[in-house]
Amino acid sequence: MYEKILEKPRSFYDNYPRKDGDITVTHYCPGCGHGIAHKMIAEALSDLNLAERTILISPVGCSVFAYYYFDVGNIQAAHGRAPAVATGVKRANPDSIVISYQGDGDLAAIGGDEIMQAANRGEQITVFFINNAIYGMTGGQMAPTTLVEQKTTTSPYGRNPHNEGFPIRVCELLSSLEAPVYIERVSLHNSAARAKARKAIRKALQVQADRKGFSLVEILSGCPTGWKVKQPSDSLDWIEKYMLPYFPVGVFKDNTEKAEPFRYIENVPPKSELPKLIDIPMEDKVVQASMADLPGPYRNPRIKIAGFGGQGVLSLGVAIAQLGLMQGYDVSWLPSYGPEMRGGTAHCHVMVSEHIIGSPLVTASTVCVAMNKPSLEKFEKELVPGGLLITNTSMIDIEPTRKDVEWLPIPATEMASELGNIRFGNMVVLGAYLQKTGLVPLKVAFDGLHIFLKAKRFIPDNEKAIQVGADYVSKKLAGK
Repeated sequence: MYEKILEKPRSFYDNYPRKDGDITVTHYCPGCGHGIAHKMIAEALSDLNLAERTILISPVGCSVFAYYYFDVGNIQAAHGRAPAVATGVKRANPDSIVISYQGDGDLAAIGGDEIMQAANRGEQITVFFINNAIYGMTGGQMAPTTLVEQKTTTSPYGRNPHNEGFPIRVCELLSSLEAPVYIERVSLHNSAARAKARKAIRKALQVQADRKGFSLVEILSGCPTGWKVKQPSDSLDWIEKYMLPYFPVGVFKDNTEKAEPFRYIENVPPKSELPKLIDIPMEDKVVQASMADLPGPYRNPRIKIAGFGGQGVLSLGVAIAQLGLMQGYDVSWLPSYGPEMRGGTAHCHVMVSEHIIGSPLVTASTVCVAMNKPSLEKFEKELVPGGLLITNTSMIDIEPTRKDVEWLPIPATEMASELGNIRFGNMVVLGAYLQKTGLVPLKVAFDGLHIFLKAKRFIPDNEKAIQVGADYVSKKLAGK
């Protein structure tokens, strides 16, 4: 005896609050293949006991609302970028099951290089590629898989291969690469085809569960709305009549039997070896410092430095990063040269941290250095409450609008001019910043000059500039 159980897969939500009305049905158009593909994927995740460790990446397109349906980890990606996001997620969480769920307008168009590179690297991810030969969500435009002579809103006379080229066969393209383990094209146009699709979806997920490598299943799916067929059921005939001749179903690559399980090897060198590996000049001895004694707002700074060309904005960022490295901290430096607009601001992002830095981009700065007025007006608002704002009052004739930050005004350009060269203004600021926060001892700054300063003949002058900036702050703190 057996018990017949009819229920949704555990990896599906009970309700789908995508829109008003009946929340027990999906938002997909009648006859759309997304719903069928969703069901097959959800069943496979539940039956293979993978749902608890699954992360599904869905980009722009009809797949964008997958997070309303799948009770798994969900991440939204920019158009075409799902394979790149999936790569990062899988490498950071190697025991997870990562799915990239994409349509043809997404994967084969703007995401063409993303999927090619992920497949070529043999990323340990599973890709489900819904091919309905059209941009279904955004108005029925021509897609990379739109068939020859097929009419769309952007090819009203039909696709002309002499003008728009031929449809891209993704499975054939990717199967020519060495790394992919399993690539198959299936269809949803009848019961027999759906049975094969169900089997392929399970196999692709099993490939990842077994750590065998990259797998992709292309699913030929109907789009009754985009194709403008009379009845939703007519789209099934359309697949069989028009799509299958150009996109034949079948297995294009299957190395699952001979593929060895991937072994994740932790290959992270000691922090002390990193400078040598990436050819960063260093002192013979790196001091492993600590920020424990620094006031809270000065620890692990996220610094935005801005000004115009010639003020040494980028060099100041390099200097701070280099000094942080000499103290054994993790650092990052990200420049922006600002060539897009005459008179615009050049700036850089700098991080100095006791912890691993996830991204070099500084969005909410804890320190803002404004060397000119446009920089103050542009970046002051990004400073977090309680942050440190350093302004070059030689070039800025207004006070900050923010009253919830700590303000350190310093006439850096004027002080540098007194030293004989206004270009020393960035080192004046460096000395002032280090004296104010205690992030790095001044002695380390002096020792680091011969590393980050290319023009060695100016080392004595820059030492003076650093000291002048530090003395200015010392006197200011002493109330003199």
